[in-house]
Parts: sequence; structure tokens; C-alpha cells
Amino acid sequence: MATIYKSEGEFLAAYDANAFDRPSATSDVLIFSVSSSEGENWRRAAKKAFSVLLVKRDDYPFLGKWNLPGGFVKIDETSANAAMRILKNETGVADKIHLEQLYTFDTPNRDPRTRVISIAHMALVDKALLHYAAERVAKWFDVEMKDGRLSLCSDGECLSGGDLAFDHAEIIKTGVLRMRGKIEYTDIVFDMMPAEFTLGELQQVYEAVLDRKLLPAAFRRVIADKVEATGGMQTGLGHRPSALFRYKR
Repeated sequence: MATIYKSEGEFLAAYDANAFDRPSATSDVLIFSVSSSEGENWRRAAKKAFSVLLVKRDDYPFLGKWNLPGGFVKIDETSANAAMRILKNETGVADKIHLEQLYTFDTPNRDPRTRVISIAHMALVDKALLHYAAERVAKWFDVEMKDGRLSLCSDGECLSGGDLAFDHAEIIKTGVLRMRGKIEYTDIVFDMMPAEFTLGELQQVYEAVLDRKLLPAAFRRVIADKVEATGGMQTGLGHRPSALFRYKR
């Protein structure tokens, strides 16, 4: 027979929190940006690539494997606040960064320690604004995803999805699909760009995210109302100087 309580206070005083399993929650942060590889020679500008920040695990489980920055959600904070805390701890910045909740990953055996639910967030940053925690090994990996297969490369080191800790490959794949969907109908790409850029660099970023070539004329029609010329020119390269643009907010 169910107990009848006279008030909510009486009910809460008698409530047994151990009557149900209590899974842990983490906030894992998928940090996307734009990386530059060296040009083939001094006449060519550096090639732009779509990249993700990974950190190397310094403890079990998955000791020595790469994973996304993340941590457990504290009892007195939301998952969004946890994501901002983690982002600031890892990169030194949290303000003026695009941060959105990505998806909840709750496969029962995703973490070998215990039942852990991950509320993943996606952040888009300009790498020039960041500095990294000295105690963590962090590296930017260029992202490619073809036919659902993930490839991550950095300075000759290449990883497949199976090389990452936990289910973080699935989190990255979900983030890539989110980016591909949003880049064509929002201005989200500019959260990863520096303050000034050439149209060629911007097109390379679109192509890296979408994983397909774009016709220059059609691309420039698409972004014509989103950018404005700064009046400056990109110099120091062997080719003709290119005009610099900025995002027209």
C-alpha cells in the first residue's frame, strides 16, 4: 500500500535516493576550427583544413589514447556550464565562442567504469585566440569523413575512428554531419575564421567541411551578402596579392 504524505516536504524527507540507479553524466566538447598546412612552395598560400582538437588521455581507462576534451558534470552545474568550464580549462577562452548542445550519447556500455551519459557540445573557435593547458597533451587533427568513415590526421599521425577513446568517434561524426547541414543555411562557418581572410581561403573551408569542390563563381554568389572587403591585401606570397575580407555581421 502506497504511503500517503501530508506535504511535499514530508515526502522529500522520506525519499530514498538510492531506490533507483544513478548514472553519471559527462560533458564532452567537440572543438572545431580551421588549420593551415604549409603551401607546396612559396608561391602558394597555405591550404586550409577543417580540424578538431583532441587531448591524449593520461589515465585509465584508454590510457594514451586520444579523445575529446571533457569531464564529469558537477552536482551544482548544468551540462552547458560544464562544457563552458571544460572549454575554458582546455583552451583558455570561453566567451565569444559559438557553443551549442550537439547530442546525448547514452549507450549503456560506452564507458567501462560505470554507467555514464555524455551530453556532447560543439564549439567553433578561431585558433588564434586559444592557449592550451600546459599539463595536457593537445593537438589539432584535420578531419575527413567519407561514406561514414572517419579519418583524423596531424603531422603525419593518422587515426581512424577505432583509435579514439570511448565513443568519441561517433561524437565527431555527429558533429561533422551537423556542420555540413548548418554551413549551407547559416553563417556558422565564420565562428572558425580569423578576423580577415581571402575569399579563396573561405572557399577552402567550405569545401573542407562539405567534402566537395565548389565552383568559384557560384560560391561567391552564395557568400556575397555575408562578407565585405577590408581594403587590405594579403601580401608576402609569390602570387598576385589577394583582397582581404571580413564577416559582415
